[in-house]
Amino acid sequence: MNRTDRLYALVEELRAVAPRTRTAAWLASRFEVSVRTVERDLGALRQAGVPIWTETGRTGGYGLDRERTLPPLTLTPEEAIAITVALRSAAGSPFAGAAESAARKVLARLPSDVRDAEQHLAARLHRVGQPEPPAVRSGLILTALAARRVLRLSYVDAKGQETERDVEPLGLLWGPAGWYVLGWCRLRDAVRGFLLDRIRALALTGDRVERREVDLDAELARISARPLGE
Repeated sequence: MNRTDRLYALVEELRAVAPRTRTAAWLASRFEVSVRTVERDLGALRQAGVPIWTETGRTGGYGLDRERTLPPLTLTPEEAIAITVALRSAAGSPFAGAAESAARKVLARLPSDVRDAEQHLAARLHRVGQPEPPAVRSGLILTALAARRVLRLSYVDAKGQETERDVEPLGLLWGPAGWYVLGWCRLRDAVRGFLLDRIRALALTGDRVERREVDLDAELARISARPLGE
């Protein structure tokens, strides 16, 4: 068994017995490798974000939080290719980093003939005027949206004036000029769209997003009727 297959099998073994644990010695015997190799593999899986935990003591071992992982998915070659090609198209978006990581995970589990077909098709997809990735750390925006935290922006408006804004993020929006973060601007006391390419600095604050009565559909209709990025 090669290392890639063993890493996958380790995760599935821990998922199958969850919430119980397996010792490193048991896993080493199961996969016919040394305890040191198993521990190194489990460390690599943790670094990759797999929620593996340890239980100390004589009866302790390694466990997996199955509620934070997905079981194996059975995909047809067409479905696998559709997923990876769609993920490749996220280049230049706020989701580029996550999409690239997800595509690698899907590709790693494809049979070699399906992987070859995917790479053949992907090489024949072209985009005219492919946008550059946003200059800001867009991962912070996604974190702020998920955690309902306020963002602090140094933003250059359409007139070239730079201001510092505290923004309560409401969502991400794709417009004619690129990606925007849509949010309640505390400086303007209103909903605004901020073009990611005009954000010079970005930080996550400790403030929580306030509860506001915002009709998001109406705001999107209003914003679409005029240029974004004040």
